[in-house]
Amino acid sequence: MTARVSLWVGVAVVAVLFGWGSWQRRWIADDGLIVLRTVRNLLEGNGPVFNAGERVESNTSTLWTYLITLGSWVGGAVQLEYVALWFALVLSVLGVALAMLGAGRLYAPSLQGRRALLLPAGALVYIAVPPARDFATSGLENGLVLAYLGLLWWMMVCWSQALRSRPADAPDGDAVSRTSAATLAFVGGLSVLVRPELALVGGLALVMMLISARGWRRRVLIVAAGGALPVLYQIFRMGYYGLLTPNTALAKDASGAKWPQGFTYLANFNEPYLLWIPAVLLVALGAVLVATRSRPWWISHRSPRGYGWLARTVQSPPAVVIFFVASGLLQAIYWVRQGGDFMHGRVLLTPLFCLLLPVASIPVVLPDGSRFTRETGYLLAAATSVLWLTVAGWSLWAANSPGMGADATRVTYTGIVDERRFYAQATGHAHPLTAADYLDYPRMRAVITALDNTPDGALLLPAGNYDRWDVVPAIPPPPRPPDASADWIDEHQPQHTVFFTNLGMLGMNVGLDVRVIDQIGLANPLAAHTARLEDGRIGHDKNLFPDWAVAEGPFLKTRPYVPPYLDEDWIRQAEAALKCPDTEAVLSSIRGPMGPRRFLSNLVHAVEFTRYRIDRVPRYELARCGLAVPEPINPPYTGMPATGP
Repeated sequence: MTARVSLWVGVAVVAVLFGWGSWQRRWIADDGLIVLRTVRNLLEGNGPVFNAGERVESNTSTLWTYLITLGSWVGGAVQLEYVALWFALVLSVLGVALAMLGAGRLYAPSLQGRRALLLPAGALVYIAVPPARDFATSGLENGLVLAYLGLLWWMMVCWSQALRSRPADAPDGDAVSRTSAATLAFVGGLSVLVRPELALVGGLALVMMLISARGWRRRVLIVAAGGALPVLYQIFRMGYYGLLTPNTALAKDASGAKWPQGFTYLANFNEPYLLWIPAVLLVALGAVLVATRSRPWWISHRSPRGYGWLARTVQSPPAVVIFFVASGLLQAIYWVRQGGDFMHGRVLLTPLFCLLLPVASIPVVLPDGSRFTRETGYLLAAATSVLWLTVAGWSLWAANSPGMGADATRVTYTGIVDERRFYAQATGHAHPLTAADYLDYPRMRAVITALDNTPDGALLLPAGNYDRWDVVPAIPPPPRPPDASADWIDEHQPQHTVFFTNLGMLGMNVGLDVRVIDQIGLANPLAAHTARLEDGRIGHDKNLFPDWAVAEGPFLKTRPYVPPYLDEDWIRQAEAALKCPDTEAVLSSIRGPMGPRRFLSNLVHAVEFTRYRIDRVPRYELARCGLAVPEPINPPYTGMPATGP
């Protein structure tokens, strides 16, 4: 009883501290607003797209997108930003609570009949790290990831203990009911919809269940429950978007490797908080708990009939602990290989959380002289207490750390910034929560003015002056015939395109009739299909020249209508390169009318389209495609003066 009460008290205290600390740092990231633009299109009936009429999946977390959509639909008049804020906060707190409850369940069998306390340890470490509180309310899917991993951890611990809690003389059959097995398999299968790389976690959980299951019927149930939804969505993704992955994975080349940048990112996360200190303390704490048990929690009762050694080993608490620790290490290795991120700490929060799950709460057995000798009992209590107090002391220090310090809001050679502090400084709002708050970001109010000043349509390019945009006018439409049909009117509606990096704040502050694209490829299919720059800023290491945006749209393409920094010949070459048959096929897959034929064609060619790359230099792209270079408008410079007649 003492252990149970202390566990719930610890859960309540940690939840309050984490919730309060996260609220003190509340904000919505620019990338969080990207998701909301897709939600707006969904609610308006344009489909799960960033720009109407262009099927691009610009959000990494499928489940997060549809969860926000559902919350917005139910909430009605509630502003989208606040739906995302509260979902993120509640799910973040729930994830940490489930982590502690799972750890409490893990240690519970070894504490029966003993006086003990279950104290928060790994949970304190996680909530103490400032980025954990930053991204608890960022509008990104971090909270959903925590809730998912916490739920999977708790369910896997329960699953691992079912075999040992069942009497050995029970009738033949699986120790876990069909309903429980199907539910756990379903949760495991959701991993890829929470974030694609979490398939490493959910997929391995399904493999463990398949190994321990008895009979082909149970295995079929696990495969069906775990795989049905992810497989159906993958078929939808391939047919609708024409890709194997979200467009964000294509834009960031998630299969690429940037090990040096990844180690830089790891050091950037560790150094401000000295994370190696709690790592050493928690490993030592785990060693003490294991070494001083008179009846360790991994010693099993005699298993029911029909369970072999492999099944007993896999469906056991130590196997689940090893599974989550290994998953955390695999996630960390993946992100270090990928090069990390440009947001301080963000992508390493998930590996950290996985590694802390087995010690989210730890037991401190109170010596009573019955089961232990008095010396051993005091040794156990003293050692665990000292280690726990040290962890708590570090957590208090880390929670008040200045983080990256002076470099927090500067884009240095590492490319990494404290994203929350950066946008708080750039907007002048301590808590930028809504798209309206981001109107105070440089260029944002100016873009609204530029759109109002170009009623006939235009391409807007960011100028060197933060108070203005460079305008490339749209090609004037032909005179409207007296008997113009509705189709003619729709076809000749003024078209606006804005070319800018910050898609979230821009996309949420302009209408859905404005096409918003970027040079790094999150919402721009052309940029997404370019090659990754070796030395580019991580997360921004694709860079499509704006000449392509002029060439692609219905805009005037010559002087004096294009800015002086654009090259008329490059624009003509880009226009010619867009006629490359393979490029046309890729663009048609996402812009052509959707029907059964298009869906099946995309499904068949999704692998090919995902691998397809273009050269960002128009002339090189023409050479790659074997197309002729258009005659230059401006004669090449030879260094010789022009000769007269």
